[in-house]
Amino acid sequence: MAEHLDLHTVGDLLHHYPRRYAERGELTRLADLPLDEHVTVVAQVLDARVHKFNQGRGQRLEVTVTDGGGRLQLVFFGRSIYHHQKELVPGRRGMFAGKVGTFRNIRQLSHPAYEMLGGDSDASAAKAWADQLIPLYPACSKMESWKISNAVDVVLASMEATGWEAVVDPLPPALREGRGLVPLPEALRKIHRPRAKADVEDARSRLKWDEAFVLQVALARRRHADSQLPAVARKPAPGGLLDAFDAKLPFTLTDGQRKVSAEIFDDLATEHPMHRLLQGEVGSGKTMVALRAMLAVVDAGGQAAMLAPTEVLAQQHHRSITEMMGELAEGGMLGGAERGTKVVLLTGSMGTAARRQALLDLITGEAGVVVGTHALIEDKVQFHDLGLVVVDEQHRFGVEQRDALRSKGKQPPHLLVMTATPIPRTVAMTVFGDLETSVLDQLPAGRSPIATHVVPAKDKPHFLARAWERVREEVAGGHQAYVVCPRIGDEEDAPKKKSAGSAESAEDAAERRPPLAVLDVAEELSRGPLAGLRVEVLHGRMQPDAKDEVMRRFAAGEVDVLVATTVIEVGVNVPNSTAMVIMDADRFGVSQLHQLRGRVGRGSAPGLCLLVSEMPEASPARARLGAVAATLDGFELSRIDLEQRREGDVLGQAQSGVRSSLRMLTVIDDEEIIAAAREEAAAVVAADPELARLPELRTALDALLDKDREEFLDKG
Repeated sequence: MAEHLDLHTVGDLLHHYPRRYAERGELTRLADLPLDEHVTVVAQVLDARVHKFNQGRGQRLEVTVTDGGGRLQLVFFGRSIYHHQKELVPGRRGMFAGKVGTFRNIRQLSHPAYEMLGGDSDASAAKAWADQLIPLYPACSKMESWKISNAVDVVLASMEATGWEAVVDPLPPALREGRGLVPLPEALRKIHRPRAKADVEDARSRLKWDEAFVLQVALARRRHADSQLPAVARKPAPGGLLDAFDAKLPFTLTDGQRKVSAEIFDDLATEHPMHRLLQGEVGSGKTMVALRAMLAVVDAGGQAAMLAPTEVLAQQHHRSITEMMGELAEGGMLGGAERGTKVVLLTGSMGTAARRQALLDLITGEAGVVVGTHALIEDKVQFHDLGLVVVDEQHRFGVEQRDALRSKGKQPPHLLVMTATPIPRTVAMTVFGDLETSVLDQLPAGRSPIATHVVPAKDKPHFLARAWERVREEVAGGHQAYVVCPRIGDEEDAPKKKSAGSAESAEDAAERRPPLAVLDVAEELSRGPLAGLRVEVLHGRMQPDAKDEVMRRFAAGEVDVLVATTVIEVGVNVPNSTAMVIMDADRFGVSQLHQLRGRVGRGSAPGLCLLVSEMPEASPARARLGAVAATLDGFELSRIDLEQRREGDVLGQAQSGVRSSLRMLTVIDDEEIIAAAREEAAAVVAADPELARLPELRTALDALLDKDREEFLDKG
């Protein structure tokens, strides 16, 4: 069990819950069995016959089983076939497990493992089986569901014999009784051996609460510990840099920007570090909010650092911040009369002289604002007085990196984390549970709507031809366009081999073809549908100077069409670009498509995004693209994205290892439980931060947070 299912203790086994339950009369639809997957089915034997082959030298047993709707063939070879023939008598029912294959277009299991259910000879066993829900466990070929089930029987019997004394209940009794939840031993008994469906519901409600509550207590303790740390309160001086900046803004801030700024300024004015997540739609003006927070800190005598995931993005932020600030970005000394400050850029590819000057400006305090990549984290980089760290696109930044930057302040600096990937409230509470959340959901005035359409290149090739015409029309109207591809094109590519003799669906063919590449597509477009236009390429393997030059020329309007990889996904801001064509759009995730689309329609002209795919109409990939085309609401899309991926991917490494603790809780469906658990956890931790009065809860926390995970949460 340890080797194949990662179950090492009796506790692990008790928390390895059945995936579903088979009922008598309710059978797996055999007609829907997925090929090449390991399945467990409950079915009835229809007939069993021995066939000879190879001129009588070989023989095989073919058994047909049914669930009343579909049929499945079981095949056995060799000497044991007569033993199986005795067991597999027509009319008997059993559980059969194996890998689904096909032979002459008939679905079959070859040499399946099986266990017969309720034989006629044993009337009492048959009766017990008839009344029971059969738990089907997540299993594998080396560990069938019923072997796991038999092991669980042994554990349950031994637990009953000792009165469940080994089981520690993490929920405080008052909480459990107040919420009407069953005790833990009863929940474990009911989840593994339910007598009726109501038992399963009781158990699930209880076990979901355990997971949500213990996780939220861990996060609440994290927030409590953070609130005890000292930090320098940063209150902006009136008549300073921030006021001067606000006075020269050519537009008014949205209500959302004002509200979120007020929350941030309140946090900055306290003597413990701010930990805030700022999430906002693509183009909702997060950078403006972050810049005002940075200027407030500079006004209060500190320095602010903005950390970006890529050089392209760091350069872009530096450019847009210096443009927005104008002469205020060319100040003399910190706190000097000119009210200005220096804004410096620090990236790995800078020349030695420029880098030395930037480092000097940071340590003397001459530079109030620094924008950089993880080059900011290196040991050599020292600050005069780091007061605020802004991390852009959090999900691309490791916890250790955030931690390293944080340790550069004399006291822990305030932390503002920004993301343009909308995160559903429940995920924010679970993955970013140690951060307070602010949401910008209003688009600034002057932003245009983006029309999105799916272009089915295989079913309707003329649609693709029309897409290139639309690009030409946009360029003729004085605008610019992006073409995005999943791959660069200078890699060695080994297409997946098709196995001999296997029929292939349109979906498989589209999947097998290597993804379209920037270099190939740019060449084809220049020679073909976009001949005569100024087409350039941009990708991550270009030299930083070359990348910067291409971006500068595109921003200046000297390039009509930019063929790029996803390096343009985050933060690239060229208001004159109105069209985007995403090739092989099915190769990108929902959130990524939404991010990419946000690069167009940033000016006053409406945006157009075309999602090109060769996937057939009925495929899940096309359904995903349809969802992106149907709404511009990032929060709605993030829900769809989450429902399509599994929870494990969502929590991924963001809570290193916590993923494995969510066996029952589904982050998207159990929003109410998570929200209630967060409140209960906050109350428990406020009353007893060390959990001295709740030793069982401490034990459960220790089990959830082994040393590595504890450190991970510590680094925040």
